[in-house]
Amino acid sequence: MDTREIKRMSRTERLAAMEALWESLVEEEGEIESPDWHRDILEERKQKIESGEAEFISLEKLRASRKS
Repeated sequence: MDTREIKRMSRTERLAAMEALWESLVEEEGEIESPDWHRDILEERKQKIESGEAEFISLEKLRASRKS
């Protein structure tokens, strides 16, 4: 399957295909490792939360900021 075939699919069909791909990856537990940079970012965010430096915004504010 190439991207031209994918583009011809409806949104519902593409979402269903993504879900099927994700399920097939989840079943291969342990075969996919998170990269080191991912662990580093999560640790940095955890430290910000624990120190009170983290800032949280609502989903509505996030959506509004992305429209600007």
